[in-house]
Amino acid sequence: MFENVKKLLVDELRVEPDDVTMEAELASDLGINSLELADLILLCEEKFNIVIDDEDLHNFVTVGDVVKYLEAQH
Repeated sequence: MFENVKKLLVDELRVEPDDVTMEAELASDLGINSLELADLILLCEEKFNIVIDDEDLHNFVTVGDVVKYLEAQH
């Protein structure tokens, strides 16, 4: 799942591959703003055929948070 999320970040949001780790913070480490986070959520929903509740978005601080959430949905 980490590799899938990393690929989305690198291919769609132009994040440097070496910067993407489980501990990397989406905003402070990767420079992802709220609009890009919304794009990432939509991409994850499409790719993994799930729905991510808006109230869960505040839990997405690190790449690992996104990975763990997606793993819990499958």
